[in-house]
Amino acid sequence: MNEKVKCLIIGSGPAGYTAAIYASRANLAPVLYEGMQSGGQLTQTTEIENFPGYPEGIDANLMMADLRAQAERFGTDVRFGCITDVDFSCSPKKLTIDGEKIIEADTVIIATGASAKYLGLADEQKYMGKGVSACATCDGFFYRKKTVAVVGGGDTACEEACYLAGLCEKVYLIVRKPFLRASKVMQDRVFKNEKITVLFEHNTQSLYGEDLLEGAKLIKRKGEADEEIVDIKIDGFFLAIGHHPNSDIFKKYINTNEEGYILTEPFRPLTNVPGVFAAGDVADPIYRQAICAAASGCKSAMEAEKYLAAME
Repeated sequence: MNEKVKCLIIGSGPAGYTAAIYASRANLAPVLYEGMQSGGQLTQTTEIENFPGYPEGIDANLMMADLRAQAERFGTDVRFGCITDVDFSCSPKKLTIDGEKIIEADTVIIATGASAKYLGLADEQKYMGKGVSACATCDGFFYRKKTVAVVGGGDTACEEACYLAGLCEKVYLIVRKPFLRASKVMQDRVFKNEKITVLFEHNTQSLYGEDLLEGAKLIKRKGEADEEIVDIKIDGFFLAIGHHPNSDIFKKYINTNEEGYILTEPFRPLTNVPGVFAAGDVADPIYRQAICAAASGCKSAMEAEKYLAAME
């Protein structure tokens, strides 16, 4: 016999746990599945200094553990497991857990987040949290008056390079093409900033350092007759080559944009399927901040409560 729940939350980042806190306090008896990464992508960083309420900063894993404990305190049933299939064509919705168990849910809150795209270098994981980051806004503060590099040639890369230039001594912008893909406005900002050096036609070969990141080896004009190895000394390496929203499993039923971000109503976390809500980075291609994700998790739980009340 299938298990039946009022509210099923998918994801365990700030959006998922905040939704769980609000849903459990509203007596919705939510069940939350953590997914493959307990605590979400925030756990890939070290210290968080820009989340309100922590004047001295807090370890990312500790903050996520606190959020989980708070959700459990109010009665959230937090479980390990991944959603492997969904059927949103019926009511209640049917979701398959780890290819086996089926749960029927009156409401579903999707908070599966977005995964940063990486270059695929083994060194990226080695120095994750020790110099490698996928979020300048999150971690740039730790590199004040230091030298960093940003990888990418689009608007996001240029924005992050400009942001870091306001904190760091020097910023390298590593671009594999001989031009920037960013808008003209963003290109102008980069070229006018004396702290930013654009390295066109450069590919990252490897990163190095003892315990912390100390530098990067680049290949200039890879595959050409004048190919050469370039060594740059850096303290931080920021990836800005995009994110992939974790929405693929829902696309059969849920509307997304071209990049895969779930589309919701303006100012509300409502998807095109009644009773299904989206919170956090999976529906946010712009801000991707923990505080924004938490706020959308709150909204989703409140909307789920209203939906269930209307059903009754």
